[in-house]
Amino acid sequence: MSTMLPPSSSSGTATAPATATAPAQEPRETADASEVTRSTAATDPRGAEARTAAPWGTDPYANALRNGRGPLFLRRSDGWLLPLEVERWCSDAGAADLSALHRCEGPVLDIGCGPGRLVAELTALGHRALGIDVSEAAVARTRRIGGSALLRSVFDPLPGEGRWGTLLLVDGNIGIGGDPAALLNRAADLLSTGGLLIAETSPLDIDERVQVRLDDGRRAPAEKAGPPGPADRPFPWARIGTPALLRYAGACGWRPADQWSAEGRAFVSLRRPRRPVRERSTRTSSQSAESANSTPVISSQLER
Repeated sequence: MSTMLPPSSSSGTATAPATATAPAQEPRETADASEVTRSTAATDPRGAEARTAAPWGTDPYANALRNGRGPLFLRRSDGWLLPLEVERWCSDAGAADLSALHRCEGPVLDIGCGPGRLVAELTALGHRALGIDVSEAAVARTRRIGGSALLRSVFDPLPGEGRWGTLLLVDGNIGIGGDPAALLNRAADLLSTGGLLIAETSPLDIDERVQVRLDDGRRAPAEKAGPPGPADRPFPWARIGTPALLRYAGACGWRPADQWSAEGRAFVSLRRPRRPVRERSTRTSSQSAESANSTPVISSQLER
């Protein structure tokens, strides 16, 4: 049985308790991941583009997920290759993953959930969790292993906007869209007041925005027959280290919460920037109108 999405701030909120070591947080609203909505509206053309021409939805990535292994790379125009850790993504959550998941608060949205190990683990830990991904293969696998997931871009309309307790951007997903500042602004729209963003950063001190494409390492681009398909199209991506993320976050009004490393991976958690009441009220009114034209779908109705 599903519970309904919580009321807007005008109807009531829950307040996090103060502690001796941290100031009391502002009242926060939270989303219930057990109710998801399918909206016909579009908030950003990047969302539609991500779904209709996403390299992540093409054979190299889908095949890697089905097989549970690579090789799979991001290839820059100069030929440089970034190996993607498909085997780890398709395994159970490891110690580094758990170091992030144990910091999650309230309902969790995993942006770019991939094959779903984090959503499944969060569900097993008792969290309400939802994954979103532009890959049908990723969404199907997430559901198959016990998680809830939607075929969405982060720039699409999403359930519970402004009411998520925690957002996850791990496994390089801080690079989505090739514009960290735009992604951080979108994340702020999704989180509740005082909500938490947990991001994995590059272990290098780097701030790189490039065009890349997916490559399975089997054939060079010049050897591929026929016209280029979605997998051959370059798309924008970013790689940033912790110092760069903190610079972008500070410029966008985010508050640093924690930094740590585990098993050679680096993580940062940030608190959502405070927004003027007028701006939040305008966004909430828009979402209410959108919800009126949406069909609710309960997680138990999703294919597993």
